[in-house]
Amino acid sequence: MGIIKVENIRIYAHHGCLTEETKIGSDYRVDLEVKANLKESAKTDALSDTVDYVFLNRIVREEMGQPSHLLETVAKRIIKRILKEDKKVKKVTVCVSKLNPPIGGDVEMVTIKMTEKKKNQKGYGVKP
Repeated sequence: MGIIKVENIRIYAHHGCLTEETKIGSDYRVDLEVKANLKESAKTDALSDTVDYVFLNRIVREEMGQPSHLLETVAKRIIKRILKEDKKVKKVTVCVSKLNPPIGGDVEMVTIKMTEKKKNQKGYGVKP
């Protein structure tokens, strides 16, 4: 197994519970980590044998483009799509951060972190 990280993806998006947040939008940071078998790609040097980080970045950008009230909702959509669309991915961890959140104080960011494993595969998610 191996880990691929795509870190500090910066996106301007329209998430939040306040009307102003969804109208005006704000800056976000997304950090992504996927676990996959990288042994084959290390041997073959073929993009088709690994998880393409361009694909990962595209999924993040598409899902961040859909407004949601909660960051948890966005993170769950990102995780579900990656697990569904790339069979090589066994586990996904995503952190979604809202930079300078409007919470009445000097706060750099708020972050949610979610992790999910692929289910129904030997050694992943469900115990035999």
